[in-house]
Amino acid sequence: MGNQTSPMEFVLRDFSLTPGFQILSFVLFFIIYLVAAVGNLLIILIIIHVPHLNTPMYFFIANLGILDISYISTIVPIFLSNLLKHHKSISFGGCVVQMFFFLSMAATESSLLAAMSYDRYIAICNPLRYRVIMNPKICFLFAASSWTIGFVYSTIHTVKTFTLTFCRSNVIDHFFCDIPPLLKISCSNTKLNETLIFGVGAVLILPCFPLIIISYIYIIHSILKIPSARGRKKTFSTCVSHLMAVCLFYLTGISVYLHPVSANSSYQQDKISAVFYTILVPMANPIIYSLRNSELKKAIKQNAE
Repeated sequence: MGNQTSPMEFVLRDFSLTPGFQILSFVLFFIIYLVAAVGNLLIILIIIHVPHLNTPMYFFIANLGILDISYISTIVPIFLSNLLKHHKSISFGGCVVQMFFFLSMAATESSLLAAMSYDRYIAICNPLRYRVIMNPKICFLFAASSWTIGFVYSTIHTVKTFTLTFCRSNVIDHFFCDIPPLLKISCSNTKLNETLIFGVGAVLILPCFPLIIISYIYIIHSILKIPSARGRKKTFSTCVSHLMAVCLFYLTGISVYLHPVSANSSYQQDKISAVFYTILVPMANPIIYSLRNSELKKAIKQNAE
């Protein structure tokens, strides 16, 4: 998709040029990657293996596990490899592929979080019709729609980004290929690209966040009607954990994408924000969505024994 003025490779920048810090970063992020990959894989295998976990909620959790393994694997292996190298580079084609899958996974997770919120809304606010409304066909439709939205969103941005020319520099001030730092080094007119960030995001991504908030307003309203204090506390604790994860994912992403590329922003701050929604969120999701669940914890213990 590039042309003759585009570089054959890009140079990536991590957080620091200090060798000692790079080694420490490698060890830390390698551990995080292992925890995220093993944790999500364990959750997926348990859900597949245990028959009574064949419910809509666990179907979405398994999808989230697959998504998070793919999500973190798009970023971290190349990042870890570059931490050990003096010349921290990625080929032009590799940059295209990385950005495509990164954007796909990020947009899919946004949609899937909204689907999971709707699932919890039906389970808590309309429990008698839960099995009827959240039938296998609807669950599959929600999941398929989330993945489709992700690939459509990514295709639009990837194609439009890599039809630009990058004659200004081949140094990306980030630890992976992302839209804002790539637009920063382009010598083409990027106004349409910046408009697309807002426009496509407003159509495909941003509606998910208010849908989640609206779902949880109804959920909390229903929780307050539960007569048992123990029941209220248990359900409310699960909702708070979910909302914390949603805020972690959305607010850090919004802080990067919803300011103009030409604005005077700190790319160091953007890198730190990106660590949260690309690396820490996939690691935290098995704990937030699954390991706090008593049925899933019981299934894990039984299989471990």
